[in-house]
Amino acid sequence: MTLAPESLLVRAPGPQELNPARAHRRRRTLELSLALTVPLALILLWQLAAAQGWIDARVYPSPSTILADGWDRAAAGELWPDVWATLQRVLAGYALGTAAGYGLGLLMGSLPLVRAALEPLLDALYVVPKLALLPVFLNMFGLGEGPQVALVAATVFFLIWISTMSAVMTVPEGHRDAGRVFGASPWQMFRHVLLPASLPSVLVGARIAAGVAVLVIVASEQIAATNGLGHLIFDSRALFQNDVMFVGIVCVAALGVLFSELVRLAGRLLTPWAPRDRGRGQS
Repeated sequence: MTLAPESLLVRAPGPQELNPARAHRRRRTLELSLALTVPLALILLWQLAAAQGWIDARVYPSPSTILADGWDRAAAGELWPDVWATLQRVLAGYALGTAAGYGLGLLMGSLPLVRAALEPLLDALYVVPKLALLPVFLNMFGLGEGPQVALVAATVFFLIWISTMSAVMTVPEGHRDAGRVFGASPWQMFRHVLLPASLPSVLVGARIAAGVAVLVIVASEQIAATNGLGHLIFDSRALFQNDVMFVGIVCVAALGVLFSELVRLAGRLLTPWAPRDRGRGQS
């Protein structure tokens, strides 16, 4: 049986099929343009609203005022001690929490008996708001850096633990079967199958933990610290220095984005076999 010519469906190749590299560049340019245009438009609208008196500039200073004040404080050396204090606490707590969470997550994901023994207790502790643990850490470590670092470490620990344990448990059975076929020992199965297969998912949790670590330390510094960006934000609000408060908020946002992107970059270097994140320059 032959089809009549008019019943044939012919689809001409589109730009993506004819020139994939060019189509990808155009898509990437569009994504970057949108990523820059939307925040810039909001900033310009904010500037216009402050200049025209649509909002109270004493409560919501214009972006130009915030930028000028931030520049002056940075040039005078008044901003960097707070930035450095927050950064030190984040890095120390993140390192401790990541190491503990990753180690325990691997252990519990690989050994069902260990998981059965510890998972109920950790699940119960996970749902406790981490800021509620700050008084406990103050009793344990006293005033100073200890409670701040411990709070970040506890927060990061649970996020890394959950992502690691889940990643190990959900390694496809086909990967495990391939290891068994080649006669892999338990250590070889862990090193060559479970670890590389689970690492990309673990690093996704690490990026989330990086952002949450910055949020937690800023909240903690507002309560129990005499320096840091969180203290700067809270203290400035109490003194009605709203321009300084917004400088602190902008610094927190920049610190969180930078830290998360550094973790993302480290993940790409550590797992070159993993697919790139979609939605970030991917079509």
